[in-house]
Amino acid sequence: MNDPLAYLEAIKLRLIASPIIAEYRIVKERATRTDGYLRVRATLVNGDFLEMVEAFERGASEIVVLDYRHQWMDAAQSRLHRRWDGAPHHPEMSQFPHHVHVESEDNIVPGVPMSILAVLDALERLT
Repeated sequence: MNDPLAYLEAIKLRLIASPIIAEYRIVKERATRTDGYLRVRATLVNGDFLEMVEAFERGASEIVVLDYRHQWMDAAQSRLHRRWDGAPHHPEMSQFPHHVHVESEDNIVPGVPMSILAVLDALERLT
């Protein structure tokens, strides 16, 4: 799929169907024929908080994620479980700029590009 409008709809359908999402709210969304942006806040079935932000564009054969930040925290939003991040502020990482904050801001490991759909996949396996 390389249509940003269809991709946005696929994410929304996945949020509805995901067994780990109790409820969600779209904070901001935008999509054109060439690109899009989505910011979602969700409550997981265990009460945890999840915020996902993704900017994307049409690629030759599939959607390309340009920028992302997905943060999974406890229900009180005081303890970080994981943040998948593509911000270019850790050039020492082997997969720069992709990195993951695991259980704290200071515990940073190399990551891979993470779409909202990939985060949902990961959380469905982890929780």
